[in-house]
Amino acid sequence: MSESAAGVREMSAATAFAGMRNVAPVVFRAGCPDCRSRFELAADALLLAVGASSRTTFYAFTCPECGAAVRKPAGERIVELLTGGGVRTLRLHSTL
Repeated sequence: MSESAAGVREMSAATAFAGMRNVAPVVFRAGCPDCRSRFELAADALLLAVGASSRTTFYAFTCPECGAAVRKPAGERIVELLTGGGVRTLRLHSTL
């Protein structure tokens, strides 16, 4: 670190990030209604579809145990968690 003429400390990017560690990837717990298996999925294994209403907003994934395509409703809290965790989001538009 060095100090500028104005008394402000200057710091290199390497110094600023030196104490940071790798962050563990976000995982989501889920369950399959077909085989009743419970598991954890990475963000890239999920898809969030946000529609015009709660009836058309859902998340989807493929069960890693039985291969079933699973689709579950997503309320506001689920949408917040999934988007914050980096899940791909598809915005559904009304045709009207």
